[in-house]
Amino acid sequence: MKEYGIEHIRNVGLIGHGSSGKTSLAEAMLYTCGATSRLGKVEEGNSVSDYSGEEVKRKISISLSSLHGEWNGHKLNIIDLPGYADFVGEIAAGLKVVESALMVISAMSGIEVGTEQTWKMAAGNGCARLIFINKVDKEHAKFYATLAALEKRFGNGAVAVQIPMGEGLNLKGVIDLITQKAYAFQKEGKPKEQEIPSELKVEVEKYRSKLMEAISEADDALIEKYLESGELSTEEINLGLKKGIAQGKVFPVACGSATENWGISNLLDHLVDYAPSPAVLPEIAGTDPNSGKEVSRKISRTEPTVAFVFKTVSEPHVGELSFFKALAGHISQGGDLLNPSRQVTERTGQIYVMNGKERKEIGKIEAGDIGAFVKLKSTHTNDTLCDKKAPFRVKPIDFSKPVIGLAIKPLHKGDEEKIAAGFNKLHEEDPTFIMEVNSETKQTIIYGQGELHLEVMVSKLHEKFGVGVELEDPKVPYRETIRGKIEVQGKYKRQSGGRGQYGDAWLRLEPLARGTGFQFVDEIVGGAVPSKYVPSVEEGVQEAMSQGVLAGYPIVDLKVTMYDGSYHTVDSSDMAFHIAGSMALKKGTLEAKPVLLEPVYEVEAIVPEEFMGAVMGDISSRRGKIMGMEADGAFQKIKAKVPLAELNKYSTSLRSLTQGRGHHSRAFSHYEEIPHEIAERIIKAAQEAKEKEKQE
Repeated sequence: MKEYGIEHIRNVGLIGHGSSGKTSLAEAMLYTCGATSRLGKVEEGNSVSDYSGEEVKRKISISLSSLHGEWNGHKLNIIDLPGYADFVGEIAAGLKVVESALMVISAMSGIEVGTEQTWKMAAGNGCARLIFINKVDKEHAKFYATLAALEKRFGNGAVAVQIPMGEGLNLKGVIDLITQKAYAFQKEGKPKEQEIPSELKVEVEKYRSKLMEAISEADDALIEKYLESGELSTEEINLGLKKGIAQGKVFPVACGSATENWGISNLLDHLVDYAPSPAVLPEIAGTDPNSGKEVSRKISRTEPTVAFVFKTVSEPHVGELSFFKALAGHISQGGDLLNPSRQVTERTGQIYVMNGKERKEIGKIEAGDIGAFVKLKSTHTNDTLCDKKAPFRVKPIDFSKPVIGLAIKPLHKGDEEKIAAGFNKLHEEDPTFIMEVNSETKQTIIYGQGELHLEVMVSKLHEKFGVGVELEDPKVPYRETIRGKIEVQGKYKRQSGGRGQYGDAWLRLEPLARGTGFQFVDEIVGGAVPSKYVPSVEEGVQEAMSQGVLAGYPIVDLKVTMYDGSYHTVDSSDMAFHIAGSMALKKGTLEAKPVLLEPVYEVEAIVPEEFMGAVMGDISSRRGKIMGMEADGAFQKIKAKVPLAELNKYSTSLRSLTQGRGHHSRAFSHYEEIPHEIAERIIKAAQEAKEKEKQE
């Protein structure tokens, strides 16, 4: 395979809202590059990028896909990324390894929630950002309205480098504002170059002036020239555009139709001419594994080897594929590299470049390029592989915390181990998906970014590992405590022929401040009970605390003081005092005004301003307390505290309330007392469940 210099590589991530046409654009780019011989379609399930069973079935991108092609002597690595928030982990992984993010926007829908979110993520990763307005050929396309909305939302840096000739069903081609040439679309082959139609010359002048103004603002020398003459040469536009894009000050807007393959060759020209190569980036941020100190490594082929694994996929009949970007040096087959996170050495086997599921073996990957390993033993997503003589760990991807949890139930008994192994593999593929067993509620819970995310993971479990589960609501981990102070005796006495059992403990029970936990105090004086039996009383108390008296939930925030008791020189034992402590605790909590507590979570909901009222009303209806509000770009951030019991499937409700534009994060805050009428319902349900269990 041809070798490319680092300055001749372009790594581009396709981002945007779901259904804006990213996968269709990727398909058109591959076809135009000559990497494929046909133009696949998402609707027909034959695109290169969306190849998994779930993607074909649902007709949406679920996982990132690594693609590549050649254009004008440059290698283009295209990372096609999902558009739905449920798969935000894939977006985060892809944006970690590209220098440029190409935002795809539908000319019919304009700016949507996925536009906002992925734009922010791209900026956070330091990506240069370019924009492609897609579907300009559709009946209700609004190119100029979309362009105006982009300028309003992202500033004067969002500026056209092309405008369409015609719009909607009358689209004939595009006009390049840099070369000042018109390109008429043809059914097959490259667009035909021609002169600009006279009726569009005023529009061209208007948008070319805006382009020169935006470019000049990114460079002091150019702004002087532009202010003096009101004009920039084509060479100056090219240099200024390159610089402005790399600095994140200029966001060039191109247009076309991915499904018709219109405007794609012009777009590819712009990517190789203006998008930054890996060579122009600053050094890689990371840490020294030995000292833990922050260090950096230059992106260069002469530096010691560094490769970063950004995605792991388990493929049937292949094993584990590890997608990586070579950041320094080079990676060859059969080399030994250190994984500093796990302190193991990996022997690199076959190395591939990918086009969806199609693999092409390659002997070596140089810095700046993207490839895939097969069957690494211990390396997974977010791991670094490096030269053993120069240890280095790349700063890992910061994956989103889960916002929803659902319980699972095996369809068949005995599948538990297979389910755990399968979900563990799926976690390696997507770290935003987590499975854990809740020892308290005895449920296995899977956590993710939304209901769709969890449904897809359950489908993947069945498809890849042959086991099925049902989803159900998770139980809430309630707690019990007391509000009153009481002194109580626990006396255990049993006589049965030989040696008896005798334990007698007097305990004082007192409530503690919320979140304090449990305290046990020994106040025995004068040897009323030998000190060797006191730990047994404490153990009995703690055992009884694990199942409260109201609904069987653990008792918390309790101070227990043992202040008196009695013993028998022959019949007393550790077991007897253990039982006495347990009896006293159960009896005392019943008489000390027991109450139920529920977990309360801190919630941050980020929503468009027009939906604030509806979202705040919904939070209040969930017994939530609004703690404050603040601006977050064009959105509003609502901070609240909401009981966990009211947050079931909240991500779905929030998206419904905000036309898909709102999202939220959550974190545990504290436990607080449940309102009386709700507590009664919970206690009644617990008692009924206990009765049912006895009958079974």
